[in-house]
Amino acid sequence: MNKINRLTLKIKFSFHINFSDLPLVIEKKQIMKNLLIPFVISPLLSVAQSDSLIIRNIFNEALLNGKSYEMLDYLTNKIGSRLSGSEGAAKSVEWAKMQMDELGFDKVYLQEVMVPKWVRGKEEVARITQTDGTVTKVNVCALGNSVGTGASGISGRIVEVQDFETLANLGRENVVGKIVYFSRPMDSKHIETFRAYGGAVNQRGSGPAEAAKLGAIGTIVRSMTLAFDDHPHTGSTNYGEGENKIPAIAISTMDGDHLSKLLKEDPELSFYFETHCEMQEEVLSFNVIGEITGKELPAEVIVVGGHLDSWDLGTGAHDDGAGCVQSIEVIRVIKSLGINNKRTIRAVMFMNEENGLRGGRKYAEDVIAKNEKHIAAIESDRGGFTPRGFGMTGTPEQLIKFQSWAELFAPYMISEFVAGGGGADIGPLRPTGTPLIGYIPDSQRYFDFHHSELDVFGGVNKRELEMGAAAMAALVYLIDKHGL
Repeated sequence: MNKINRLTLKIKFSFHINFSDLPLVIEKKQIMKNLLIPFVISPLLSVAQSDSLIIRNIFNEALLNGKSYEMLDYLTNKIGSRLSGSEGAAKSVEWAKMQMDELGFDKVYLQEVMVPKWVRGKEEVARITQTDGTVTKVNVCALGNSVGTGASGISGRIVEVQDFETLANLGRENVVGKIVYFSRPMDSKHIETFRAYGGAVNQRGSGPAEAAKLGAIGTIVRSMTLAFDDHPHTGSTNYGEGENKIPAIAISTMDGDHLSKLLKEDPELSFYFETHCEMQEEVLSFNVIGEITGKELPAEVIVVGGHLDSWDLGTGAHDDGAGCVQSIEVIRVIKSLGINNKRTIRAVMFMNEENGLRGGRKYAEDVIAKNEKHIAAIESDRGGFTPRGFGMTGTPEQLIKFQSWAELFAPYMISEFVAGGGGADIGPLRPTGTPLIGYIPDSQRYFDFHHSELDVFGGVNKRELEMGAAAMAALVYLIDKHGL
């Protein structure tokens, strides 16, 4: 046997290369070529093979023995909607703590946080009255944090605008005493639907406050969805301190477009709506935190989480029950496989993301006060759809390392490892320098459900949900093993 053949054979037996278990992106011929340069390449192949095998086991565990779907079933169907300050939110806190205790997490505890309590009240009523006397009922819902009209409702003529600049140019004389209708749709040309959402959502968030400055008596906002249907989508609005607060509603996309059409034909028509929502006294609630302690570097923490609260129209299955159960599942999978995590892995169920972000802010405050070292924070808050990848905000060096792992996810058709990412609840950790990572599932159907009565358990696919949990667990494993 010549020298080269002896060297090749030795390497083959030393590293036990199993081609069927290696990432599909690595060509077998290229591996054989690289084996002839053992001191440079072979150790890297050994690490890649080891990581590939463990990631395969993570996906196997989630897909064959996953618990995320049954956890989501209980959270949405037994508990239901979980708007912060509600009975459902309180029950979900008890459930999350019990769930993590039963799964044998090393430590499970509650973190106190005061949250707003907004109550929708009786079902909303709205109708259009044309100048010829024709009356059309329309589908609306109150925006979160909005004041209500009370039993008397409000009625007035409509001023339709698509942006704040147009509204300001109209001037107070053309707005005072009227109802402002913000009708700009989400731009369907965007392939990334969150870009479409970002391009329209300021109407909902700030529109009522802007309209109030010019003397409007109420606000209507076209629902934030790319679907064309009869289901209005809620979401929070924000009034400035000391500013006049006017009632605000969302209208379904079908009825909103119909209103626009009628206004062109009959500018003098009137609109009536009645809401019974109100903001009550703040209440005590909790973030729910569970963790498994690191075996080598317990003071270094990897956080994975979602928000436990939801809007009240549906049961918050995609937003964000999916993110919560996936985060719990990450730790369950790692424990079940007997992976000896070097660092502490922590799952956080944040409270009050939807209409206040109190939970995320409280968590960051405590991290800073305790001087905890977080080496990564991952958030799942884009629904339980098919995983596509992750986005990360960090240093250039961290981004290079993060993106180098993409080939390990290629066998699972997960390819997006992009710069820029995070989430609302982990955003307050930014001043600590923690790399912030957002889980990216397919987004095309997300806004069909988002903040509406359609966001229920039946809209979540079991396999897609479990694939997402596996993807998150695989990334946590890599960060734990290799750092960032």
